[in-house]
Amino acid sequence: MASLIHCPHCGVRPRQEFSIRGDASVVRPHPEASDEAWHEYVHIRVNPRGRYLEHWQHVAGCRRWLVVERDTLTHEVFSVTDGASVAREAGR
Repeated sequence: MASLIHCPHCGVRPRQEFSIRGDASVVRPHPEASDEAWHEYVHIRVNPRGRYLEHWQHVAGCRRWLVVERDTLTHEVFSVTDGASVAREAGR
């Protein structure tokens, strides 16, 4: 059975329509931040086990960016939120 993702714009869709783009909790450093801050932002990533926020794009649908809370061990999806609304709430 295929995994299903609930896109807030398109409804329930197969997981194959989406592309994972990475950690949604990482905050881009200020342009004038130190080289070390930029190095960590670009190159250093954790690989957690358990619940994790990720950026996904609905590439075969609305093409919107989403923030998906997913368990990296079981692949269970707990929530899907429009990425633009998450960014607005964070003031990005």
